[in-house]
Amino acid sequence: MNALDGLPVVVIGAGPTGLAAAAHLHERGLPFTILEAGDTPGAAVRQWGHVRVFSPWRYNVDPAARRLLDEAGWVAPDPEALPTGAELVGDYLQPLAELPQLKPHVRYGARVEASSRLGLDRLRTAGRDTAPFLLRLSDGDELFARAVIDASGTWGTPNVLGASGLPARGEADSVAHLEHALPDVLGADRGRFVGRHTLVVGSGHSAANTLLSLAELSAAEPGTEVTWAIRTASPTRTYGGGAADALPARGALGSRLRAHVDAGRIRLLTGFSVHALAPTAGRVSVVVRHADGTDESITVDRIVAATGFRPDHSIAAELRLDLDPVLGATRAIAPLIDPNEHSCGTVPPHGVDELAHPESGYYAVGMKSYGRAPTFLMATGYEQVRSVVAALAGDWTAAREVQLDLPETGVCNSNPAESASGDNCCGPEPTGRGLSTGISGGLLSAPLSLVALDAAPAGGCCAS
Repeated sequence: MNALDGLPVVVIGAGPTGLAAAAHLHERGLPFTILEAGDTPGAAVRQWGHVRVFSPWRYNVDPAARRLLDEAGWVAPDPEALPTGAELVGDYLQPLAELPQLKPHVRYGARVEASSRLGLDRLRTAGRDTAPFLLRLSDGDELFARAVIDASGTWGTPNVLGASGLPARGEADSVAHLEHALPDVLGADRGRFVGRHTLVVGSGHSAANTLLSLAELSAAEPGTEVTWAIRTASPTRTYGGGAADALPARGALGSRLRAHVDAGRIRLLTGFSVHALAPTAGRVSVVVRHADGTDESITVDRIVAATGFRPDHSIAAELRLDLDPVLGATRAIAPLIDPNEHSCGTVPPHGVDELAHPESGYYAVGMKSYGRAPTFLMATGYEQVRSVVAALAGDWTAAREVQLDLPETGVCNSNPAESASGDNCCGPEPTGRGLSTGISGGLLSAPLSLVALDAAPAGGCCAS
């Protein structure tokens, strides 16, 4: 009898991907335990509950979860409607977590602090594949598992503002002026932005959502100013495919943002690499260092750091991981999703083989599986866990029959005017995927006049 027999598969995180993994484990008859650090399912999603995602419901519900919910008489939302984060939790994740097939297996307030193999550190090899996983929680409790599916995401580990991947000088001393990505500008957080000058740093759809909310606020509240800063020389990737996008809300997001910039309601600064922050008389001065070594500064009241997220693999420090040195994703997935090369290409189907590490039985899935790449969609995570759970059940045929159907932007270089020429600098495919947001699911044309702080080359039509 193997020491792993009878032990559960431990799923870390009760978000969309983690609960989907649980649904597939239930269907396969595999015992499981879900460890959620928050007090509710979808705790991280609730923090951006005011934001409407740009992918409709039909892309946001896992098939195995749907089957369980349908059996319980679930009234499914309109498949073409766009849910907010709060609706995603209230209408889908909460009912799913409350099902009798899942509820007894979910532990809330259970934060994983570390994981290893029982009796073995990372150095020891003999007997490793048959030793149970040991998971230690922050309260000191310990659990054993036959396998670990880490769907803990990246929401709790945002990137820094500093342009070199390190915190900008003075960043730690300026926290009173900094905002996490996706503040509720028009709701709970409104008072922090009314009548103030806000700088949004970042070029993804999280930045776009915040900018649109700030533009609406500035129209209603005199004295409210909005500045948008990006590191590159052009915002075309953020504007996306416009009317050519297979997700209309994603295309409209970029089109609306471009209109505000063109009209001067949002001031756009390009070539903006944050070097230092300095609190000054109740405000904060942001120092930009140019390629020639010269500095320039802008003084604002608030800074929204919409600079993306990075994975935290520290809880797996005693496990044998094979991570790409650039993205922090598995080495096999990295070439498929590297935003330096493939941000405007397709995301190839991938599953258990691409997610596997040298540590047999450990898989990081969902947003965490993408490392620092910002192109993840919930549908990708659902297919990942279907494949992983099939492999854990010994059904390798199903595990390797991986399929992925994601909506396309309809343009390669995210600039419809340039694509109309017929040139395709990104490869032979005539269409490509749009950028996502760096959080689960994705969030909600004329020449531009740019305020160029540093005219660095864009690096090609697909450059970040």
